[in-house]
Amino acid sequence: MTAGERDPGLQPERTRLAWRRTTLSCTVVAVLAVKQTLHGGATGAGVVALSLSALAWLGFLLVANRRVQSMGGARPQPMEAAGAITAAACTVALAVFAAAMLF
Repeated sequence: MTAGERDPGLQPERTRLAWRRTTLSCTVVAVLAVKQTLHGGATGAGVVALSLSALAWLGFLLVANRRVQSMGGARPQPMEAAGAITAAACTVALAVFAAAMLF
């Protein structure tokens, strides 16, 4: 191997698995939000918070899917700033909407 070649090892696979775990965690949060809304009685605010949570969840799924699909090569491209900001915003939004559903 020459100095210009790169051996990524298992790093791309670990990154893909991390995105999958995070997506699974967001899915669990979304399912629990549905359960909380239905169990506590569907109020107008609860339905709005649930709808916004579903929107944030779908946004995160989109970002995660794009990132995992772009990691097909041995040297994946760095994540774009817009994707990172969107993923962080969706995560924060899920937490805020979950808190709103509780109160």
